Amino acid sequence: MTRPFVKMNGAGNDFVVVNALEVPFAPTADQARALANRETGEGFDQLIAIEPSATADAFMRVWNADGGSVETCGNALRCVGWLLMEAKGVDRVTIDTLGGPTVAIRAGDRRVKVDMGAPRTDWDQVPLAEEMDTRGIELQVGPIDAPLLHTPGAVSMGNPHVVFFTDRQDDGFVRGAGSLVENHPMFPKGVNVGFANVLSPDHIRLRVWERGAGLTRACGTGACAALVATARRGLTGRSARVDVDGGELDIDWDEASGHVFMTGPIEIERTGTLTL
Repeated sequence: MTRPFVKMNGAGNDFVVVNALEVPFAPTADQARALANRETGEGFDQLIAIEPSATADAFMRVWNADGGSVETCGNALRCVGWLLMEAKGVDRVTIDTLGGPTVAIRAGDRRVKVDMGAPRTDWDQVPLAEEMDTRGIELQVGPIDAPLLHTPGAVSMGNPHVVFFTDRQDDGFVRGAGSLVENHPMFPKGVNVGFANVLSPDHIRLRVWERGAGLTRACGTGACAALVATARRGLTGRSARVDVDGGELDIDWDEASGHVFMTGPIEIERTGTLTL
């Protein structure tokens, strides 16, 4: 079976996007994993299918590079939102996901603003395996008497995130600590692991080890989670520029609605055909 696709990225976080509005697209985990291989497949962080929805303009289904299905992806929402707005000739669309519905709004030339909804900060919403204060959970990496990382914030943006506050962001450290924490027993559904260096009250440098995808050039829900986690600790205000490896994302945690808004770029890289 062959299917046309569009290769896109949002701040460097890259996707293969398949139109499944009329013809279903349901790859197995093995097929998704093979397609994700950057040497022998198409190569991507996430595989995206745009499906019909009875309650929204479309439903976005997401597979990570390891073949696993996940709830949502913030940068992919911007890319899919742009495709839908271009196709419909509108400036606003609603996209449903396993993590809940999202509104995407045109915000300039190939820039999209996404309403990511209200962050979920109760321990059982993240979820964690046991009850604790999610502003600083009982987790550390390294020796008990001298941990390298400790007391991260935890939040769900439709998918689970843990955010460490640290200036240690080199590749080896992020890969080592991220892979260690991703499947920690404290997180029954696994977790995306953020490493946030607060440069000023409105500026964060972020790297993210994504659950099922590894170290990526950007993570939209991770940028939202980082802003919420740092704001809850009083390290930032409710708005910040978040610098990721692939570019910049503007995150605003609106006080009136309680929703988190993410604005950033989208890019079309190429088109092609998948062979399953």
